[in-house]
Amino acid sequence: MIAESLMPVRFEARQNLLRNMVLFARLLRAAGINVTPDQIIDWIVATGHIDFHSRTDFKNASRSILVGRREQLELFDHAFDLFWRARAEDQWARSGAVKPGQAGESEDSEQRQSADAGGARQPPPENGEEPEAEAVRSYSDLDVLRHKDFAALEPEELDAVHHLMLAMRWDLEERHTRRKVRAPRGAYLDLRQAMRDSLRNGGEPLQLAWRRRKPKRRPVVLLCDISGSMERYSRILLQFVYAVSHGLGAVEAFAFGTRLTRITRQLRQANVDAALRCAAEAVNDWAGGTRIGESLKAFNYLWARRVLGHGAVVLIISDGWDRGDMALLANEMERLQLSCQRLVWLNPLLGAPSYQPLVRGIQTALPYVDDFLPVHNLASLEQLGALLQQAGEVRPLRKQHAHLPAGGFSGPRLEC
Repeated sequence: MIAESLMPVRFEARQNLLRNMVLFARLLRAAGINVTPDQIIDWIVATGHIDFHSRTDFKNASRSILVGRREQLELFDHAFDLFWRARAEDQWARSGAVKPGQAGESEDSEQRQSADAGGARQPPPENGEEPEAEAVRSYSDLDVLRHKDFAALEPEELDAVHHLMLAMRWDLEERHTRRKVRAPRGAYLDLRQAMRDSLRNGGEPLQLAWRRRKPKRRPVVLLCDISGSMERYSRILLQFVYAVSHGLGAVEAFAFGTRLTRITRQLRQANVDAALRCAAEAVNDWAGGTRIGESLKAFNYLWARRVLGHGAVVLIISDGWDRGDMALLANEMERLQLSCQRLVWLNPLLGAPSYQPLVRGIQTALPYVDDFLPVHNLASLEQLGALLQQAGEVRPLRKQHAHLPAGGFSGPRLEC
């Protein structure tokens, strides 16, 4: 069935197309769109019922089969446009895909025979554009973009990464509240409802009613460092904060350098550019110094009681460079850890293979951090998303000084 659907295409070119279609399905899975093997088979079969040389028909057929949720349409369109386009010569070797036109020795021999027989080849179009069929069977470096450091992105790549961030699905594991709701099966007997139901049977309780604890998503608090040492990452990480704020709902966002600034209201705007512009205008110490201890103290004394209730998860995005008092930083980190369900420190420098936590701020804060993760590319954001989905009902085991020597790191210190 699959072979018959692609009969109009040469055998070697058909094998190349099938390989590229499978690669595209894998990239969709990596981007968050769940593509099943049955969908891939239906997609291949559908190519035999459309105008294969029409890029529009091919894209519409692919989208109707591979996309099952409306919110995934934008992500699919960007992935399709990046994948099914012509690439430079030096990108084919690392892509794993087969370049269009490389149909094997049999096709080359046929072309040579037709040339010897005097058969004239069709000249290329005058405008220099490639045929649409060639543009369809191609490969992009979308997977390479997922693993590229944010600081090394080109302007056009920044726009693609921005759209991929907005298309990411953020889901936080729900907690069980004290409020109870009706359920077909539950752990708590609902006597009041059981008595009401018994009135239908003359007062005989023939069927029991049950209740269970109502699940509710945990709130999230983000503290983003916008100091000078984070300038390479701060702007794109603010886009990440915006994506999380609109993806999870109950999110409080703060920016800090030498002082703490709440930017939750600014990020609630629907237009992402306007939201980021308002957030940047609200911050007065952009690209300045760093005083993490003083900023955390302001958060603990002014905002902790308001936003850390109901088992909140706190994300601190910073490289750890600090010019403030280290004793104050340790005290406020301990207070913050005890006030939240989980404390996660996201460091964009942690993605470098040679990174070591040598600055004083990181050495002081690490004993009070539950999870220490990188946040330097899209793949690290996917790792964070997997962690948030497994936040758990019980607080993690507080490591405190378990993984550090009594005197801290024995290596050299880098003074801020």
